[in-house]
Amino acid sequence: MARHGPVPFLGQAPTNIKLHQILKNPQQIISALPATRLYEELPQIPKFSALPGAILAANEGDDGRLALILDSTIFHPQGGGQPADTGFITAATDDSNFKFIVQDVRSKDGIVYHYGVVEEEDSGRDFLEKGREVLLHVDECRRKLNSRLHSAGHLLDGCLLNVGLGHLEPAKAYHFPDGPFVEYKGTVPQNELQNKQKELEVEANELISTGGIVSAAVLPYEEASALCGGYLPDYIPKGSTPRIVKLGNFPGCPCGGTHVSDISEIIIFMFAYASGTMKMAYNCGAQHKNTTCSE
Repeated sequence: MARHGPVPFLGQAPTNIKLHQILKNPQQIISALPATRLYEELPQIPKFSALPGAILAANEGDDGRLALILDSTIFHPQGGGQPADTGFITAATDDSNFKFIVQDVRSKDGIVYHYGVVEEEDSGRDFLEKGREVLLHVDECRRKLNSRLHSAGHLLDGCLLNVGLGHLEPAKAYHFPDGPFVEYKGTVPQNELQNKQKELEVEANELISTGGIVSAAVLPYEEASALCGGYLPDYIPKGSTPRIVKLGNFPGCPCGGTHVSDISEIIIFMFAYASGTMKMAYNCGAQHKNTTCSE
């Protein structure tokens, strides 16, 4: 099951700590992986309110916004069809009221930029020096919704296999709340499209009702290929260590986004429409009565 578009190369896995240890102990990763993107190893918000980090640089972005670069981040930058996290960054000590509002996050050349404004500019800018310890607070409601929408797109990919549409290949995806969709290469006869749409929705909701573990791991190329059904897309360099996301019993696929921890957390899957160009729009009930921001 190929995935939607290129995924940034994620580099080598750490040599001093096993991946399964990282996933079981969120606190351990913070000290074990300096200058890393924690959102790749911790796709779900950990059960504590803030994650520590340190400022590496603070400067004006090309558009005039203030940009912070940190030694590690839990903020997911926009990319891979998923919108950026938002939230805020505070001082790690009680003797400062520093607060930086994170309005956007972008990644360029492997560096994650946190764009935003200092709530109290005068005291804030004095605070923005290299090495300053901070705490990172991600907007939990936004992250959970984005993760549900992204996982729902992957679930749609898997369901295609179960309803006889395995020949369709994901080409483009948009997992934003204002109209998520997946566009596929391939065709389905127009007279079958409506019935297949119904079959896909039923299949997806049955899988959501049953549930299934969602896992993410950075793996050696050959191991990643085996987990993805013996094939990796051409944009994954041979010899690299791609991050593989796996939903339940479906084959894995390369992905750098955030996801739910169990298929059941998608809650509900609803088709918006399917077009003859194989653009399948969907949503997962953002306003559903069972949707909550806390667990």
